[in-house]
Amino acid sequence: MDPFDTLPPQRAAVLAFLRRELAAGRAPSLAEIAQAFGFASRNAAQKHVQALVADGLVELVPGQKRGLRLPGGTADLLPLPVLGRVAAGQPIGADIGLDQQLWLDRRLFSPTPDYLLKVQGDSMIDDGILDGDLVGVHRTADARDGQTVVARVDGELTIKRLQRDRRRIRLLPRNPAHAPIVVEAGQDFAIEGVYCGLVRQG
Repeated sequence: MDPFDTLPPQRAAVLAFLRRELAAGRAPSLAEIAQAFGFASRNAAQKHVQALVADGLVELVPGQKRGLRLPGGTADLLPLPVLGRVAAGQPIGADIGLDQQLWLDRRLFSPTPDYLLKVQGDSMIDDGILDGDLVGVHRTADARDGQTVVARVDGELTIKRLQRDRRRIRLLPRNPAHAPIVVEAGQDFAIEGVYCGLVRQG
């Protein structure tokens, strides 16, 4: 039986909201649930959540501020920290610091990412990587020619296609409006990881 057939209308609406948010990798707080439904306080949101947990329609992870998740299939869900921003354009300073943590379907990525970065800029749009996307990054210092990588250049992060030959390394944009970044000999450069998929938040 569809749970929406047996729930009170408002609780069914809360369940639909939670399913939509959690499937997109966002675990809303009680305050956000209250705001979304115009509740006067978080207590009303908490009552709905507790009832849905009791019915087995959502799960609560103990000890986590945003500990809601969809029941079942948890082996396919991967907790990923969002560790700041990466430039798709001119490199930007690393904004490393735990912004949030998302539970995402591991099947969205290959290989398995270690963390997420939020894209800023449009230099990778021809590869379908847009401003505001969250990109999964598999932490590694090794990358093949032609792979999309997150690289650190003079202490700043950028996401580009890697082109390397015997003489030099170039970081190629996927937007003709942007110029490649040429890594000079002796320049501070490191590959932080390889791109392994993205999540687009609505």
